[in-house]
Amino acid sequence: MTSAPGPLHVVVLAGGSGERFWPASRRVRPKQLLQVLGDQTLLGATLERARRFARGDRIWIVCGEEHARAIRRESGLPASRVLVEPRRRNTAMAAAWAAHRVRRVDEDAVLAVLPADHHVPDLRAFASDMKRAARAASQAEVLVTLGVKPTRPETGYGYIQAGAAAPGHAPLRRVRRFVEKPDAATARRYCKQGSYRWNAGIFVWKAAVLLEEIERHAPELHRALAPFRRPGGTRRQAVEAAYRRAPSLPVDVAVLERSDRVWTLPVRWAWSDLGAWLSLAEELGVGSKGPGPGGRAGNRVVGDSAHALLEDSRDNLVWAGDRMVVLLGVEDLVVVDTEDVIFVTKLDARSDVRGLVSKLRAGGRGELT
Repeated sequence: MTSAPGPLHVVVLAGGSGERFWPASRRVRPKQLLQVLGDQTLLGATLERARRFARGDRIWIVCGEEHARAIRRESGLPASRVLVEPRRRNTAMAAAWAAHRVRRVDEDAVLAVLPADHHVPDLRAFASDMKRAARAASQAEVLVTLGVKPTRPETGYGYIQAGAAAPGHAPLRRVRRFVEKPDAATARRYCKQGSYRWNAGIFVWKAAVLLEEIERHAPELHRALAPFRRPGGTRRQAVEAAYRRAPSLPVDVAVLERSDRVWTLPVRWAWSDLGAWLSLAEELGVGSKGPGPGGRAGNRVVGDSAHALLEDSRDNLVWAGDRMVVLLGVEDLVVVDTEDVIFVTKLDARSDVRGLVSKLRAGGRGELT
């Protein structure tokens, strides 16, 4: 007889600032707290998706100290379920701390780990697949990663190659390998093949199983977690001690790429990580023929369209602020107007926004980042 799945909790990872979304996104106003699509913040939309498949009192957030107050206010969660990291250590440490913390509440807990700043419009399909993944993770004691069908040869994403069918849990498949950010030719080949999927960074696993695999495959991280295993492991001193020793690694690199207990669930719904201005432009349909929301001739405006005038211009994305933005005779641009920065760049994947932010900090203009 198949055992019932353990209690399902959601862990929302909200520790980043979204530098590739600068200047709209800043250290004090991270991407997950922006209203990028519609009238919800990205964090608010993520929490709405989470409540479709998990109880409200089983939702947790991991974030940094600089955003903790704003995230508590936006989420409405009690302070006990907002885990505040004392320093950035990437997703392996965030997921491990959450696993330890939630296990103290539910020993058999299954965790659905969601980034705070993704866009998934089909809430019903998303919830259905998360429940399916949770059953597999609980019953087969495996680590499940969701795989999104590629819609373009994206070189900025990681890919998953699916292998054999997972026994008793169709349509899940075993993961054959992970590929991180392939070159353009390789990405085009992956798009033509049916076995490769984008790694969405959405994971489901039993808390206990993740910690077992950390012990097996990430010994340095396992040793750093020792304060959590002692009496008083939830106290702030224990968290500080663990984070001081922890390596800074993505959970994919630290655990999933090394484990033989990883399955993938191929999903059909639309997904975007909204990782850069190009991602938002594609989501909004910049370049589409005919009139669209907030623009014409393939143009799109985010914000108050009354503050944007686009004449003889095509295929531009405008992030409108409080001033009038006028484009005349240009195409394929991103124009972002904030209270202290006007940012203009070509609408392509080569715009190195992160590098620009680093240069501003190095040049003593950190107040702009």
